[in-house]
Amino acid sequence: MSTTAHHDDRIAKMTFSSVYPLYLAKVTRKGRTEEELLTVIEWLTGFDQAKLHKLIAHNVTFQSFFEQATLHPNAHMITGSICGYKIQDIENQLTKQTRYLDKLVDELAQGRKMDKILRKT
Repeated sequence: MSTTAHHDDRIAKMTFSSVYPLYLAKVTRKGRTEEELLTVIEWLTGFDQAKLHKLIAHNVTFQSFFEQATLHPNAHMITGSICGYKIQDIENQLTKQTRYLDKLVDELAQGRKMDKILRKT
């Protein structure tokens, strides 16, 4: 299943600050912590807590968010389905990067061990 141009454009224009509280609510509802969420985001993007909160305060779009990110070299190891799409089959780079983040948040909320989420083993 490939994404549409409209779908990709919608993701690009969505602000990270509008999604972050949803990520946080999802993981904390499942017994995980904000620190763990921040660790996962930092692993994927290279953004420390201070930089992440600055991006949130500036209401950056996902396009700007990922333009400023330095993706982890093992990000390509994030596979599987999210929101009905197989991550490895998504052609649009920004949409793929956003789905990487969604997948990591899902794994955290599902109770997966941090070493597995961070693709250490």
